[in-house]
Order: sequence, then C-alpha cells, then structure tokens
Amino acid sequence: MAITAGYEQLVAQAMAVVKTYSVPQVLARLADPMVQIVDVRDVRELSEGTVLGALHAPRCMLEFWVDPASPYFKPVFADESKEFILFCGLGWRSALATKTLQDMGMRNVAHIEGGYTEWVRQGGPTETLEQQKARRKSRT
Repeated sequence: MAITAGYEQLVAQAMAVVKTYSVPQVLARLADPMVQIVDVRDVRELSEGTVLGALHAPRCMLEFWVDPASPYFKPVFADESKEFILFCGLGWRSALATKTLQDMGMRNVAHIEGGYTEWVRQGGPTETLEQQKARRKSRT
C-alpha cells in the first residue's frame, strides 16, 4: 500500500488552516472562564502531568465527545461561548484534531504550538492527575 499523504503533509495542511497560539498567548488567557484547555493526549501520557485546569479528551474519542448526535457526547463541548484550545505532546495531533473539529463545524477551536513539551519548557503551570482530581472535588 502506497501512502499518498504522510503525517508530515497532513500536519502541515492542518497547520495552514487552524488557529495556533503560542504558550505565552495561552498563559495570558489561562484564567479566562471563556477558555477551556483540552488535553488530547493518550491516557498513558497523563502520568507526565497536564496543563493546569485542562480537560482530558483523548484524541481517539474527540469527534464522538463533540458530536451531539453521538452516544458519547460531552455537553461541555456544546458551549459555543467558550474557546477550546487543544494540546498534545508536540502540537501535531492537536493540529490534526483542531482541523477535524473545524471540519465538523466548530469555529471556537485552536491549539497550542509545540504542545505539552513546549508548555513545560516555557514554565507553564502543570498539575498531576491527583492534584486535578482534588481540585475538582473541592469545587463540589
């Protein structure tokens, strides 16, 4: 089987049409209640930690969680007043995921350039899964 469009080409095509924020741009909006950071990494990657306040929506389920017609729909994604800013490990999967959500009709979606790797490199706030669970529990 010949691959007619490799991952590099697909990522480049996605990057050309999606909104991309730098880490400092996202840091400036981190406390904005109209922004939801979304971690699209695989659950096995979460042991490294995640962006403070991020919602985990694995890449493999994202389309199903976003589509109201899906039995897996998550209502958080129906809030059109929010901007959903996605990230992955390096920014490749989040670019593809952002493009897919745009293809589904979402316009309130972007991703973080360089992903979690760049976030950590630039000193962005992170939390462990245990810290995230405790923070969410304290809100209820």
